Amino acid sequence: MSTQETTSPTPWEPPIAGTDVEQLVGSLERMRATFRWKVDDLDSAGLGARIGASSLTLGGLLKHLASCEDHTFTHRLRGEPLGAPWDATGWDGSNDWEFASAAQDSPETLYDLYDGAVQRSRVRLRAVLEQGGLDQPVHASMPDGRHANLRRLLSDFVEEYGRHTGHADLLRESVDGRVGEDPPDGWTPQSGHFTFA
Repeated sequence: MSTQETTSPTPWEPPIAGTDVEQLVGSLERMRATFRWKVDDLDSAGLGARIGASSLTLGGLLKHLASCEDHTFTHRLRGEPLGAPWDATGWDGSNDWEFASAAQDSPETLYDLYDGAVQRSRVRLRAVLEQGGLDQPVHASMPDGRHANLRRLLSDFVEEYGRHTGHADLLRESVDGRVGEDPPDGWTPQSGHFTFA
């Protein structure tokens, strides 16, 4: 799996004409970068801001997507247990605990949680791609026992990011007016330890 050089002013941009794997992983990386840009460099008040009657916050989205990263690329991918830091909480991915509990976490904790989960997911995905292509079966299955393949797992995960990046668009605009489809050329995170693939 090739990635663009991180010296590019837009390292999150997928290749213009890549392989199936490069396009799918590139789309996921662009969604990760766009989401991270939308939530970057906020204090507790910014991460806790809400719109209207919704209880959704940027901090809740950070923690939710961190949990989705780990859940998707451990349990759903290979059937492995979630591990740290989730095992200490008793969370098993079956409720919305991560959305509500984010209000008790500091911005540093939330950024570190998300950035760490993305890094772990990248390592796990690279390892499985070295074992085969997008057609290989994953642990996630339907009630009748049919297993999804890696292509379906990644496609579903890009959709998860698309949904929540849209939420982050609205929430961030309400905090300080930040708008835009992609990070600006040359953007690097001001908080946490996010890196580009």
